[in-house]
Amino acid sequence: MNLFSLDNLFLLLTGLLAAYLCWYFWKRYGLHKALHNIYYLMGFAVLLVSGLLLIFLGLGILASPLVLTVSSLIPLGISMGLAEEYYPAWKKYFKWFAAVGFVAIAVTSLGGMETLKKIAVPLFHGGAGLVIFLGPFFAKNAPKGFYWVGIGGLLIGLGGIALAFISAGTQLLFFSPQFVMMILTPLLFLMTGAFTLGFAKKG
Repeated sequence: MNLFSLDNLFLLLTGLLAAYLCWYFWKRYGLHKALHNIYYLMGFAVLLVSGLLLIFLGLGILASPLVLTVSSLIPLGISMGLAEEYYPAWKKYFKWFAAVGFVAIAVTSLGGMETLKKIAVPLFHGGAGLVIFLGPFFAKNAPKGFYWVGIGGLLIGLGGIALAFISAGTQLLFFSPQFVMMILTPLLFLMTGAFTLGFAKKG
């Protein structure tokens, strides 16, 4: 295990940003007791733990069904936060979507239901990623520069869906396993950086 590899450098930087965002949302929750901060915190806490596991156990753990299941909480948590904060009219329905999605991903992944997993993971992971991508651009009363969260959503959607296809034994467009492994850690860093820029605009 080479702890000083370029991949681990990107993962370490990603972890530092994720740790900052965890602290940031915990502080905001302490001030306002707003539920959306807990959802955001959940997403970035899972990202932080996932990054640390990747550093110490290597990228090979991405093939684990348990890792795939737990990592789905990253887009689901962040998207639930956006729905809770900016789209109250349909936040209840989206929470059901997220809950059903997590269960579907868990059951199909841990149960080895490969055919159903090929449907569940892109559907729910992609749906959450779409909310994170488009939600900030249409959110009313969002701070200027909040669109950076949408850019982070685009990156998390592309990376997550590509990983999902690879774990299912297929390939998405030109996202071969070798290409995805090459860009994964810098993609995680850029994604988290975009989220940090966007959420920092909230003050």
